[in-house]
Amino acid sequence: MSNELQPKFGSGFLIRQLEMCRQFYRTFPNTNALRSQFSWTHYRMLIRMDNEDKRTFYIAETEKNNWTARELERQVNSQLFERLLLSNDIKSVLNVARQEKLPTEPKDIIKDPMILEFLGLKREASYYEKDLENAIITYLQDFLLEIGNGFSFVARQKRIHLDGDDFFADLVFYNRLLQAFVIVEIKTDKLTHQDIGQLQMYANYFDRFEKQDFENPTIGILLCADKNDAMAKITLPENNKTIIASKYQLYLPTEQQLIAEVKKEIEKLDSKD
Repeated sequence: MSNELQPKFGSGFLIRQLEMCRQFYRTFPNTNALRSQFSWTHYRMLIRMDNEDKRTFYIAETEKNNWTARELERQVNSQLFERLLLSNDIKSVLNVARQEKLPTEPKDIIKDPMILEFLGLKREASYYEKDLENAIITYLQDFLLEIGNGFSFVARQKRIHLDGDDFFADLVFYNRLLQAFVIVEIKTDKLTHQDIGQLQMYANYFDRFEKQDFENPTIGILLCADKNDAMAKITLPENNKTIIASKYQLYLPTEQQLIAEVKKEIEKLDSKD
């Protein structure tokens, strides 16, 4: 077929292209299910996925968030689906993606780890927290896409005045899906229990002086270079659902590193059972 079609229609009918067309038809036999806003580049990435749940998730997220093909590629390469699965089950992840279920807890939409390679920071041994904060503000749209669905920016270095003392929350967002303020504190070192206590204080302040009656408790995210999960768990109340410690990575990890990370988290869950 390729030999017959190429002389008439050009290089678009190479063997590889025809194989992709066949794969596309086998993956999406029902033309009514196709999305007109998706380009061929979108579909080329989707048909490469051999996991039906994974493909369904990325179709729903791309449609809902109006991702370009480039943004879809970035989310696939950063293993968004696998990262959300670390703290959720497949059914819950798909229901939220399809908008069949509104997220009720931060873990439904907030990823751990977060991949922040778009900030463009050079490879260095350490960073000042202000450098990371400035980079996030510069690339705010990309950061909002990475942090989760439904976020809008509220304030930077929000001043909290308590009986003569001033404190400053790094970044404040609002999530319309969770109907809650979200405070992000940036820590370029390993997480400490003092960091958790500070963020808890900021969340308490917002709950008592900023939150409206119809809104949910304030969520706190500690964006840290490293963390001790056991220390964080012991520091926080057993029923904690609002303070989250999420590691950040400034560069896209390799596929092998991501697979190893996912396996490590699965082993942790298995050991708990």
